[in-house]
Amino acid sequence: MIDVDGFRPNVGIILANDEGRVLWARRVGGQDAWQFPQGGINESESVEDALFRELHEEVGLNEQDVKVLACTGGWLRYRLPSRMIRRHAAPVCIGQKQKWFLLRTQCDDSRLNFNCGDKAEFDYSRWVSYWYPLGKVVPFKREVYLRALKELAPVHSRLERELNL
Repeated sequence: MIDVDGFRPNVGIILANDEGRVLWARRVGGQDAWQFPQGGINESESVEDALFRELHEEVGLNEQDVKVLACTGGWLRYRLPSRMIRRHAAPVCIGQKQKWFLLRTQCDDSRLNFNCGDKAEFDYSRWVSYWYPLGKVVPFKREVYLRALKELAPVHSRLERELNL
């Protein structure tokens, strides 16, 4: 599903653990490409339904494994580099518009499983500091990551205070 402006609706997932660190995952394919879990919203799906479907498909967690702490207020958009736009497809997708969620794990790390979807998106993950991804994400996603992290930062800070970090 692509909107009239050429953006695909999507959910982004920032998953925090009991140490206030966030899950940073490496994409499959031998690349040194890392990102937060994310994925498209299907036409008949609510944003929340997409969140929990993508959470399960990409990292193997279910709704009961997490607590939703916050969501960005509006859509955050990024454009794809022109080399990544599939101009032969109809409609043409020029980028993504995303709702970002901050979740807290309520389960053991052993529950993480990258093989729950049709095709694994990730092959490895690690827990990193909240702001670490800004310096590592691919450049065309950097601004949307900054906006999401800044908007959700007060909730993450509150989590860290609750955890006495």
